[in-house]
Amino acid sequence: MTEITISNQNWEKLKLKVKRKYRELTDDDLAYSPGEEEKLIQNLMSRLRRNREYVVFTLKKGLVNIDNNLL
Repeated sequence: MTEITISNQNWEKLKLKVKRKYRELTDDDLAYSPGEEEKLIQNLMSRLRRNREYVVFTLKKGLVNIDNNLL
């Protein structure tokens, strides 16, 4: 069970935040479709060389204040 659910609308905003924080990520790294949260988490874990808890925390943090530009 994935710890996070991301809507298409929220993903567009969250993706911009993630790209700002991790400039090394490409559009391919951030490819996401609703329901594929697990695939996104696994990909980010690999690309960022971080554990699952860090990646999920970072995504959740971005979603809390989705209209804020900070991550």
